[in-house]
Amino acid sequence: MTIKEFAKLCECNPKTLRYYDSIDLLKPVDVDPWTGYRYYDESQGETYVKIKNLQKAGFTIDEIRALLEKDDRVIYDAFEKKIEEAEARLREIKRIRQSYQSEMSTIQSRIQEVKNRLLSDVKRYDPAVEFGLSAEEYAKILSTIEHCIDAAPLPEDELSGLQGVLDMTPPEILDKISKMENMKPELPAFRKDPKWQMIYEKHGWENVKDFLADFEKLEPGTYGLDFQVVDEKYDNTVAFSGTLLNLLLMRNPDVSKSLVCNVDRSKDGQNHFWLYQKNA
Repeated sequence: MTIKEFAKLCECNPKTLRYYDSIDLLKPVDVDPWTGYRYYDESQGETYVKIKNLQKAGFTIDEIRALLEKDDRVIYDAFEKKIEEAEARLREIKRIRQSYQSEMSTIQSRIQEVKNRLLSDVKRYDPAVEFGLSAEEYAKILSTIEHCIDAAPLPEDELSGLQGVLDMTPPEILDKISKMENMKPELPAFRKDPKWQMIYEKHGWENVKDFLADFEKLEPGTYGLDFQVVDEKYDNTVAFSGTLLNLLLMRNPDVSKSLVCNVDRSKDGQNHFWLYQKNA
């Protein structure tokens, strides 16, 4: 039979038969050396049925090839095993579906617990000593800081502070939490990127208010604030950086600008500050 005739017998496309030939699943009984025409025997129709059904059942090409020479009993046993695997997978999917909502509620609750603690820390923060702000001035920017905390992914340091909780957390939830670090915006490498130019620096200071007037007036552009601070300030990173950024925005209302702030722990027990501007 020609390939077209055999394809009609098997109710398939000749391209399928050519594919089976190329992967050594169903070879023609003869190929004309001059024309390249493929010829099949009617009995090969049974082989085609085996291949088609095994493939539809999800067997791999290698698994199909290994079963082609087996009798129907072996093939039926293979189908039964495949059914058992599919049923086991279905049970697993149903179990995952049942636990999905519970795990989502758990992770959302724990994330909110951390954000609530950050919000509480920000509300308790007294910016008077650090920035010379009054309670009234701080109230103006507090709502903005609170919104940023509520909308932003959690910093790595805040996640590490949850170790007691994380020790009791299922692996699936830990995986979700660990991915949050990847959501944190990547800060520019101020000291290495040639696109950024240092325009101001201050070292050994006690509080930002001591030199705030030196850099608070900004021209239009993109700025990076890089701090290395003592432990007390570093422990209030969210309130510290949030207050300063919003203070600068508030005092430069008509200036088109973009600000980013990086706060690291000081290595020498002194406070350091660098202000960078990105070149146009």
